[in-house]
Amino acid sequence: MQKIKIHEVGPRDGLQMEEKIVPTKTKIEWIEQLFQSAVDIIQLGSFVHPKHVPQMADTDELFKYFSKKKPSSIILSGLVLNEKGLERALNCDVDMVCLGVSASETHSMKNTNMHVEEALSRVITIAKEAQSAHKIVQLSVQSAFGCGYEGPISEDQVLNIVHAYLDAGFKNLSLADTAGHGTPEQVKHLFGRIFKLDDSLELTGHFHNTYAMAMADCYAAMETGVQTLESSFGGLGGCPFTKIAGGNVCTEDLVRMLHRMKSRQDIKLDPIIEVTKKAEKFLGRELTGMVCKTGGIKV
Repeated sequence: MQKIKIHEVGPRDGLQMEEKIVPTKTKIEWIEQLFQSAVDIIQLGSFVHPKHVPQMADTDELFKYFSKKKPSSIILSGLVLNEKGLERALNCDVDMVCLGVSASETHSMKNTNMHVEEALSRVITIAKEAQSAHKIVQLSVQSAFGCGYEGPISEDQVLNIVHAYLDAGFKNLSLADTAGHGTPEQVKHLFGRIFKLDDSLELTGHFHNTYAMAMADCYAAMETGVQTLESSFGGLGGCPFTKIAGGNVCTEDLVRMLHRMKSRQDIKLDPIIEVTKKAEKFLGRELTGMVCKTGGIKV
């Protein structure tokens, strides 16, 4: 397996469903500690209306604060849903713009109030504008392995969206298991089909642990050649627009697994564990990760 990149999405995906608002000062403290871990990418927030996702109200402020205060080795990403969101992202000098389309009609309507085809056309147009602004662009297919409302999603539905991305010239693609329905064999098969379309693609896996399959799915994705995995400290997170929201694969658990596989020894586990402990104290509950409780194992 090649060197896997870690995209920490805790500050965005991890916090977006929390009822207790995390103050900007606290987020800054947590993010600065995540810098110390030397993960590759950190997603600071999403450019959405604060009325819909109050936890993301300070996204612009966070990007402006960290624009000149981040390590040069770390990329800062932000989620964009529409044209206004991209305008805000460009004004904040975001490194990496993340956009996506759901393969599920029901999830697409609940998430964006658009049918899949309409959302796809709009997202590609926005992505081209971000690319013209010299930003890294990642395009995702959400609900790629199943939908909480519709159940199974056919691989052809996913591949239709992937083909549209490729035809538009984009090669940095992500498959998101929004509902947590994915299985390792399904992950291998679908990513394998996509790699057959173009073996130069940069592929990312985003797995939710709704049914306790996220770590197994990560391993299957790595075996298939996926280069980046998205995770959240403490296993926080979930999509507010799916039927049953489950947390992300836990960053410290994933990093610990990589360490045991003699991989990514450069990523420091202790700072991530410390952020999880601080988040547990702030939120007033135990989070789902295991390594925060047990510690790592020296290799």
